[in-house]
Amino acid sequence: MPRPNLLALSLSLLCLAGAPLAHAQYSGPQDNNLKVGATAPSAKAKAGGAMTQKESLALSHKGPPLPMPPPRPDTGAPAEPLQPSSPWSGGGELGFASAHGNSSTESLNARLDLNYADGGAWKYSGSLSGLRASSEYKSTQPDGSVKRDRRTTANRYTLTGNGAYRTDSRGTVNTSLRHEEDDFGTFSRQTSVSVSYGNRVVDGDRTQLDLQVGPGFRRAYDTLEERNESSVIGRGLVDLRVSLSENTELVNKLLVESGEYNTFAQNDLGLSVTMNSHLALKAGWQARHNSDAAENLKRTDTLTTMNVVYKFK
Repeated sequence: MPRPNLLALSLSLLCLAGAPLAHAQYSGPQDNNLKVGATAPSAKAKAGGAMTQKESLALSHKGPPLPMPPPRPDTGAPAEPLQPSSPWSGGGELGFASAHGNSSTESLNARLDLNYADGGAWKYSGSLSGLRASSEYKSTQPDGSVKRDRRTTANRYTLTGNGAYRTDSRGTVNTSLRHEEDDFGTFSRQTSVSVSYGNRVVDGDRTQLDLQVGPGFRRAYDTLEERNESSVIGRGLVDLRVSLSENTELVNKLLVESGEYNTFAQNDLGLSVTMNSHLALKAGWQARHNSDAAENLKRTDTLTTMNVVYKFK
């Protein structure tokens, strides 16, 4: 029996042992390629190259950045300035009464007030008021006919003006003018001018009280004597305002002019209820007194009114 070749057997064993080693060595580069390929998407993203769908899904898992709000457009137009308020303010009153039957009576009273204040030291105010009343009477004549006779029973107009210079938070120096025409008074015409010092002695949230006092000059026409009378006068004014509620106000104004020939006093009391920013209802009572009056005339006249008031500013 022939002996086996030992050299050939040894070479065969070495070949069988080296095959798995070669396979293991070859698999190394494949693993390295896989590792390099795993980091390729980030490198491509940094380099700005094209990305596959799988790489895009991997990056989208991190979430997109929050969008920034768009900037507001700049039109370049400046903001509209605030409209300044008007320096004018005031109001008007109107009252009318009419009665018909055996006799007819009609009366009309009106008043207009204007104020001007531009924020400076000076403040101006003025007023115009009027009263006119007439009555119609029936009388039976001897022949049986009926005669109608209409007579004017009141005809008075008053114009006032005042300029006030503010000296401090409460004090004022005032110049005042008053002119009156009255067809049924002892003095059918009166004109007075005065200079006075005023002070707000009470300045609360609901109550204000202003006082004025000073000298002046008056010229009046005496209807009975048919002559003009002129004299130096002392003038005083008391102006009280009380807010009873948010829409109710009580006003009382007393004016006194005293001179050599006559002492004139007028008191105006009014209660107004505001309906809206412009309209109000006002109940008023006025008393007028002249110390020098004819024997057949009363020294004091009174007037009661119910007026509609319109205010503007």
